[in-house]
Amino acid sequence: MPISAVYNISLALVMLLLSLGIHSDHLLSPLSRMDSLPRLTLWAWERREDLRSLDTRKFAIAYLDQTLTIIRGVQGQPRRDPVVFPQSSIRMPVIRVEATRSSVLDDENRAEVVRAILTSSREPGIAAIQIDFDATRSQRPFYRNLIFDLRRQMPANLPLSITALASWCSWDGWLRDLPIDEAVPMLFRMEPDRKRAPPDIDDFKIREPLCQGSVGVSTTEPWPSDLAGKRIYVFSDRGWRDDVPADLERRLP
Repeated sequence: MPISAVYNISLALVMLLLSLGIHSDHLLSPLSRMDSLPRLTLWAWERREDLRSLDTRKFAIAYLDQTLTIIRGVQGQPRRDPVVFPQSSIRMPVIRVEATRSSVLDDENRAEVVRAILTSSREPGIAAIQIDFDATRSQRPFYRNLIFDLRRQMPANLPLSITALASWCSWDGWLRDLPIDEAVPMLFRMEPDRKRAPPDIDDFKIREPLCQGSVGVSTTEPWPSDLAGKRIYVFSDRGWRDDVPADLERRLP
């Protein structure tokens, strides 16, 4: 069945159950919302990128769209450096959320962050949306409520992805019932996570089901061996002019 037909049937089901007063956050299957994306996705962070020659049959692009910094209020910073897409590209805006110990994580600021993310979710032609927020333990209730609020207000057929520290996917366990389609474990630059790990944890085995369909890696670090069937997000440390997307396929098992 074409993915558009799956979306239409799922959306009709959601609307029917909403009319009956039945909660619907988890009704659309993550599989049905994510299976149209290519296996490889390039993360395009804050630098000039020209990806017009990218093979869009093999690669999607997850690009930093805006950064939201929470202080007493919420300060938004749109992407400063341009990224040029192929006309047929499969695109995913990424919203970076930053907060410190002194940030005011109240209902008003949560609503402001949700409104800003919804702006990105309404960009024409996007395939999914992704949030990048390295929430500390004390910030998790704010992040959790933010995700539930956002999912209720997003288009029902638009996938919601988040990046995740490896610990969240291994031994932490707080992602369990979030209404997201995937949590992408970032298996690179992991030293801070290793320092926070409990002394009796000797690995970062991915145990959280929401983390098992995808993985985040970098162009300059070794990739894990267990990549079969996973969507792979790749961060370029040097930028995609120096790191060649076509080389990534040679690294696949």
